[in-house]
Amino acid sequence: MCRFWGIISEVKTSTAPLKGERMKRILMVDDDEDLRIRCLNELSKEGYHVYPVSSGLEALKFIDQEPSVDLIILDLKMTPMDGIEVLEELRRKNVTVPVIIYSGHAGYKNNFETWLADAFVVKQSDLSELKDKIKELLSSKETDLIV
Repeated sequence: MCRFWGIISEVKTSTAPLKGERMKRILMVDDDEDLRIRCLNELSKEGYHVYPVSSGLEALKFIDQEPSVDLIILDLKMTPMDGIEVLEELRRKNVTVPVIIYSGHAGYKNNFETWLADAFVVKQSDLSELKDKIKELLSSKETDLIV
């Protein structure tokens, strides 16, 4: 199990949800510990509740136990189960949560297997593109619920 579960509640957020509104919940799946910590810290400051996990198997287990996440950020290159396998399994289970593939391998962006995801963001030192894509997908999800 991921050793960061305990620090999730300790991270202070600078953008609290409006009264009566719950924090959006993001599952962050990446085998890079430093990146998980960085995303946890930065996205928490944006007002998101982030659940960092280190493998695809852990992500699938988490979704089975806690299916109410609002968005999944998914790395591609992981073992023993890569991100494409995780994505296929999520869709097979009819998990309709938006998924952002977040990978350092830009060449996969045109791979048809990644088209099951709602977005593909190439990893960069600056997380602004990822943050923008999260806001876009979460706001379009809310719009879909209103219509």
